[in-house]
Amino acid sequence: MKIYITAESALIIIDMQNDFMPGGALPVKDGDKIIPVINKYISKFRKRNRPIYATRDWHPEKHISFKEEGGPWPKHCIQNTWGAEFHKDLKISYTEDIIIDKAYREDREAYSGFQDTYLDNDLRRRGIKRLFICGVATEYCVRATVLDALNLGYEVIILGDAIKGVELRPGDSEKALNEMIEKGAILAEYNEII
Repeated sequence: MKIYITAESALIIIDMQNDFMPGGALPVKDGDKIIPVINKYISKFRKRNRPIYATRDWHPEKHISFKEEGGPWPKHCIQNTWGAEFHKDLKISYTEDIIIDKAYREDREAYSGFQDTYLDNDLRRRGIKRLFICGVATEYCVRATVLDALNLGYEVIILGDAIKGVELRPGDSEKALNEMIEKGAILAEYNEII
C-alpha cells in the first residue's frame, strides 16, 4: 500500500518530551528509540514543504493530573522545565514548526492535541485534510488525538513504526491501535509513505 503526502497533508508529532523518555518522570519504555524514525518523517515532510506540528504537555506546577492534586500521574512536563522540553535528538524547529501546548490549565486534563488548543483551526486555515500522526504514548495522547481527528473529519494515518506505548497493562497499546483502526485510522510505515 502506498500513501501519498499530498498538498493537504500535515505531520503531527505527539509529546516527544524529556519526561516521557527514558530518564524522565513518566518514561515510555524505549520511547527514544523511535526518534530516528520520526526524524526521517520530519525530513520527508520538510522536503515537500508540508507543515509539521509538535504537541507537548505544558503543565502548570499544580495540575489536576498530578498525584499530589489527586490525579493518576507523577509530576511531569511542567512548563519551562527540562522535562517539558522536546528530546534533544528530535529535529523539531521552534521557528519552522508549529508547537501546540496542551493541558496548560491547572483544572483541565487534556490528552488530545485538539483539546483546548488552536490545532483544528490552524489545520483548517491551511486546508489540511490528511494527518500523519506519530509519537507517545500510543494508548494515551496518540489515541486521544487520533480519535479527535477522526471525529473532526480528518483522514488519519498512524505511523506504526514511530509510536510507542506505556503498557501499564500488557496489550494496552495493541488494544488502542485496534480501536483507532476500527474507527477509521490507517496504519502505515515509512516505506509506504510517498
